[in-house]
Amino acid sequence: MSRQALDTASEESLVEHIKAGDPEAFEWIVNHWSGSMLSVARSIVGTDLASDVVQDTWLSVIRSVRRFEGRASLRTWTFRILVNACHKRAKVQRAELPAAFGDGAAADSADGTGGPSVDPGRFLSSGQWAGHWAVFPEPWPNPVDGALAVELREQLAAALATLPSRQRAVVVLRDVNGLTSDEVCAILEITAENQRVLLHRGRATLRARLEEYLDRRPVAVAHGGSAEEASGERIGPEGAGGGVDDGAS
Repeated sequence: MSRQALDTASEESLVEHIKAGDPEAFEWIVNHWSGSMLSVARSIVGTDLASDVVQDTWLSVIRSVRRFEGRASLRTWTFRILVNACHKRAKVQRAELPAAFGDGAAADSADGTGGPSVDPGRFLSSGQWAGHWAVFPEPWPNPVDGALAVELREQLAAALATLPSRQRAVVVLRDVNGLTSDEVCAILEITAENQRVLLHRGRATLRARLEEYLDRRPVAVAHGGSAEEASGERIGPEGAGGGVDDGAS
C-alpha cells in the first residue's frame, strides 16, 4: 500500500493491511504515533524508560494485532497496550510507578496532599456564579510572540512534571497529543466525569504555575522587552561589572 494511499485510508483498510503483514502500513502508524506514545510514556515512567516502553509496545502490537477485534479504534487499542507496558516495566525495574491510574483524592491535588489545586480565594464563593473565577486569569502569552517562547516552553514542561500523575497523564493525552475525551477514558479506563475533573485541575494548576513565573519576571521582559529595559540600566562595557540588579533576572 503506497504512502499516499495510507494517508487517506480508512481505519478498516489500515487494519486489514497491518493484519496482512503490510510493512508500509505498519511503518505508517509507527511514524505517526511514536512521538505521542513517547510523551505519554515519559509522563508515566520517566524519560529513562520511555523509549524502551514504546519499543515493547510496538513488539506487542506486532504479536497481537491479528487478534484486534475493532471494539475500540486501533490507536486507542495501541495506547492501552502502551499504558500496560508502562505498568509492567515499572514493576520489572522495581520502580514505584506514580499512581497515575489509582484511587485517592490526594493524588488529584496540586501537592499530593488532597488540598485544592488552585487557591480557593481566586473563585467566587457564593451567588449565581459561585465556583467561577473571581477575576478571570490573564491570557497566556502567545508562545510564538517574543523572546520568551523557549523559556516558557521550559517552564511549562517543568510545571507539567510537578502535576500529580493522574492529572499529568490526562493533560498529556488531551492537550499535548490531541486525543479525544472518549479515547482518553478508554486508554486510562476512567469515567468521563473523572477525566473532566482531572483535566480541569491539571490545566488550572499549569495556568497558576505559569502565572506565578510570569509575575516574578520583570514587566518589560514579560512583555517582550529587553533585559536592559527591565532593569532600567544600560548594559555596556562601562557597566558590565555592576549596576545591574541581580533580582531582575
